[in-house]
Amino acid sequence: MYFYLKAIHIIFVVTWFAALFYMPRLFVYDIEAREKSELERDILLKQFRIMQKRLWFGIAWPSMIITLVLGTWLALDLSLDFQVEWLTWKIGLVALLVAYHIANHAIMNQLAKNDVRFTSQGMRMWNEIATIFLFGIVFLVVFKNTISLLYGIAGLLGLIVILTFAISLYRRLRN
Repeated sequence: MYFYLKAIHIIFVVTWFAALFYMPRLFVYDIEAREKSELERDILLKQFRIMQKRLWFGIAWPSMIITLVLGTWLALDLSLDFQVEWLTWKIGLVALLVAYHIANHAIMNQLAKNDVRFTSQGMRMWNEIATIFLFGIVFLVVFKNTISLLYGIAGLLGLIVILTFAISLYRRLRN
């Protein structure tokens, strides 16, 4: 039974991250649609609202809930020692990922009320936060306690620098 639950857990982690990668991209399109003509803007924003709601309530929320329930169940079923350093860090990153998820929900609600607080470039940066969480969580699960905290943090900081550079380069190429 353990391996079935673990497989389902991994599948829902993937679908949750897929939603977290795509939702801010929809926000970018939403923000950029506001620069179009009134007719284009109205059509695009209406379509983006539909897409956002279906993605968020049909995939993101259910995937997050199933991921958290199965992850907790697996940890308790294995009687994992929550004093293990890698697991403590993983739980911390997952808690921050849940906060990121909730923040995306708030952004969706703000955009629905025409309350735009990001530029499209700022939203592109926001979109990469899920990538940082994905790298951190996967490396913790795979390497557990075999990688030092210092190397892990250095790796994540390196990833942030690379992502920031890539987004800046994309912006220059796009302009």
